[in-house]
Amino acid sequence: MRSAIVRTTAPQDMQQLVSNGDFSFVSGQRELRAQGVVQRVEVPALGGHDGQGRFQQAVQEAFAQARQAGQEVPMVVGAIPFDPSEPSCLYVPQQAQWHDSPPSGPGTLTPMPPLLEQRNLPDEHAFMRSVEHAVTNFGYSDVRKAVLSVQRELLFAQNIDVDALARNLRAQNPAGYHFRVPMADGATLLGVSPELLVRKHGASFVSNPLAGSAKRMADADADRRSAQWLCESDKDHYEHGFVTADIAARISELCSRLDVPEQPSLISTPTLWHLSTRIEGTLADPSVSALQLACRLHPTPAVCGFPTELARRLIRFVEPTERGLFTGMVGWCDAQGNGEWVVTIRCGTVAGPRVRLFAGAGIVEASQPAVEWAEVQTKLRTMLQACGLHT
Repeated sequence: MRSAIVRTTAPQDMQQLVSNGDFSFVSGQRELRAQGVVQRVEVPALGGHDGQGRFQQAVQEAFAQARQAGQEVPMVVGAIPFDPSEPSCLYVPQQAQWHDSPPSGPGTLTPMPPLLEQRNLPDEHAFMRSVEHAVTNFGYSDVRKAVLSVQRELLFAQNIDVDALARNLRAQNPAGYHFRVPMADGATLLGVSPELLVRKHGASFVSNPLAGSAKRMADADADRRSAQWLCESDKDHYEHGFVTADIAARISELCSRLDVPEQPSLISTPTLWHLSTRIEGTLADPSVSALQLACRLHPTPAVCGFPTELARRLIRFVEPTERGLFTGMVGWCDAQGNGEWVVTIRCGTVAGPRVRLFAGAGIVEASQPAVEWAEVQTKLRTMLQACGLHT
């Protein structure tokens, strides 16, 4: 087999990553912090479930170089884009340590610089037209769900303090998987995902997909009604069913045990209620790594659609911009195969005074364009509020 290319990090590349901040990943009461760069892995993750494929070979070569540098159990951290045929944003850090996650809760938020301008890509009219196009397409194809996204571009008067933005995000969203990824182009990927793609330790794994959502309300009675509406929504249960069935189908052949609840439960974030299904299993072969599992599952119908490849083609046709890392996955995997990957949602990228935020909505036959537009605007609130903006 031809040797995979692992990019050796040049001094200027390392300096760019270091100056752009450390990698951080918060899971429950623990935070993984990683500093420095041994190797960057930019090989696309397409086919990354194959332990003998080019992507996994590149990861193993990076691990081998880290061992030669004295690391006993190296790990790879970073993000993989929505389209796994695009370059990965991964690296093996020089140092990585787990810490107790600092307590967070309501407090004084750090002000951001004045906002000069903002715009949606696509705008409201174009997005609703895309929803109509997708719904019409369902009648002439085998696509049953497609996830359509929007981006919000923000331009501030001065450069954004990424540390301050991360603190604001933690203060307003104490739960969830907080992440911060220095990108090779000098930008920073920052967010708090509610959705666990996969967590693996030894032979055991957990996946907790979310699909179907309703807006949280300030009034307690209205909030309960919103949650009850979601529990009874045929449209949202229909959408959620695609996700759980697809994950079970992709992973069942690897398992000696697989537990998929018959009905979803309800979870909440500060802005949304979600339908949630916690899938647990035991691998027949414990050597299959968390990164292999994540690549096998990505992208799920929660962020792409169903069937996956047909939905991806529809997305390419109707979305005006590339998603990049949005609706990809972010996390870590060590050389023993343990790791944790979450879906890259409720996030944005920061580059100097420019911030780009992302949100998406699952479109099925019963979708209404105005309702879906309202949903993506609600999902943008998580990052907008951290930026000091309120909608």
